[in-house]
Amino acid sequence: MDANLRLWRAEGPSFWQRLLLWADVLDPLHLLKSADEIRKARLLLENSEKTQSGPIQNHETKQAFLLSLASVHPDTGKIIPVFFRAPAFLPVTLPLVISSSLQLQAKQIFLCQFAFHAYTTGFTLLNGNGTTKDEENSLHQKQVLVGVGAVSYAALLGAFPFIFMDRYTLKSPVTHLIVKRLLPAPLFGLMSAFTVVAVRSPEFENGIEVMDRNGKVLGVSQKAGEKAVKETALSRGILFGTTFFLPAVLMHFVERVNTARTPRALASVKMLTITAVLVGMLPASLGMFPQCGEIKREDLEAEILSSTEETVLFYNRGI
Repeated sequence: MDANLRLWRAEGPSFWQRLLLWADVLDPLHLLKSADEIRKARLLLENSEKTQSGPIQNHETKQAFLLSLASVHPDTGKIIPVFFRAPAFLPVTLPLVISSSLQLQAKQIFLCQFAFHAYTTGFTLLNGNGTTKDEENSLHQKQVLVGVGAVSYAALLGAFPFIFMDRYTLKSPVTHLIVKRLLPAPLFGLMSAFTVVAVRSPEFENGIEVMDRNGKVLGVSQKAGEKAVKETALSRGILFGTTFFLPAVLMHFVERVNTARTPRALASVKMLTITAVLVGMLPASLGMFPQCGEIKREDLEAEILSSTEETVLFYNRGI
């Protein structure tokens, strides 16, 4: 079992532990580390049998683990491109989320959401489970094509209410309430979850590797792949649905009490609330489910049941 998954098993059994660990992993300073420093950290982990052999070793090993979690894919052992590592997710998505939430024209909203979904889909593709195999060796091409289609569909559907409103010049208060207050949050959350399911569909179609507690691969399971994709899609949908919903609710009360008296002040308050919610929700959503996923033996396919007596098997859930 990869060192990253071993750490998640040891340090992340509870939501609170995963939340704190993700808060450390998401430190943007990890993005400044060079490839050589990342390789040295991985080498340290590979050569270290114990992570708690003393206070200095403890600190050194912990920092190596955090850098590995932030930079290396646990299935392939390859270094993830810097803009698609976990610590880059917040700095890249935050301005895209803020742009998508502004009261812009339909075309501008489409472009903002297209850029947002394009990035998150690329992030999902590079951080998903890497054990899926395809006999025709065309898996990556399929995922890219499906991803392009999913991004276009998600951006179009996200902008559709505004296109409809502009097309038919619907400016009534009720229409304004529905289109600009009620629809954006569920649509944004649903489309964020949809792109995860679309680009990671090979995982539940072809299956992903499952392991015993010692890291021995016992087979490929479609049911484990389905569970991994469902959990990741749910956490992604909750992350961005909440990031849109809570600031909208707060801004409704801010406007009613007339706290911010100018459009610029209102925009500043909205940007601050979106930032606060996204910063708080990101580690919470990532830690919602174990990174080293678990699935009961009886929930697996018959061919895997016959190969082990283990009651619980493990897999990489992906991000």
